[in-house]
Amino acid sequence: MAEFVYPPVIGAAHGLFRALDIRIDMKGTENIPRTGGAVLVSNHIGYLDFIFAGLTARPQKRLVRFMAKESVFRHKVSGPLMRAMKHIPVDRKQGETAYAHALDSLRSGEIIGVFPEATISESFTLKSFKSGAARMAQEAGVPLIPVALWGTQRLWTKGRPKSLKRSHIPVTMRVGEPMDAPADQYAGAITRRVRDRVQELLEAAQHAYPAQPKDPSDSWWLPAHLGGTAPTAAQVREAG
Repeated sequence: MAEFVYPPVIGAAHGLFRALDIRIDMKGTENIPRTGGAVLVSNHIGYLDFIFAGLTARPQKRLVRFMAKESVFRHKVSGPLMRAMKHIPVDRKQGETAYAHALDSLRSGEIIGVFPEATISESFTLKSFKSGAARMAQEAGVPLIPVALWGTQRLWTKGRPKSLKRSHIPVTMRVGEPMDAPADQYAGAITRRVRDRVQELLEAAQHAYPAQPKDPSDSWWLPAHLGGTAPTAAQVREAG
């Protein structure tokens, strides 16, 4: 079926990123399969993560259908776009409907994008992963594709104003090799392996990142263990 909305939206996003002079560094995009279903698993540090994670599939001429909270689909602007791009709404009270939808899409050869932390990590470190991505990959018989994003939190993240102006912010993305999800293995064990791999990719992206805070007031986007002033995971839990 022809895609009338998704490709133009990608083109518009690229145009915006060029206008903002966002320096995108992607490596490992050859690990996105050219055909067939897969579950793309990414860390989650900003509101624009689904756009950037989706861009990792563009070199292989693939589109990613993301699972996103249902409220996004009720918005008068984003809702029609999300539906037209065939993303999948998730009602957390009735998650089985979204799960079944995602399985059908995987079996029909789609790439489904999942943020297994479920919410944005305000510490910019990896939270625990929910096992849904692994279970979907097992049931559909498709691989998991680990992805790490870094720098997207500087554009727009939880508790911070948007920075959608020409600020030359770099965004670094790393895509790992496909990982099997054998049906005879415990989903929790597969989830731990995927999380470990995303952690490795995240550290590689952070190491390659070409920018540092300009001054102490600009260190909010760096996690505490890297010398920044972002709250630790423990601090976030206590505040919540």
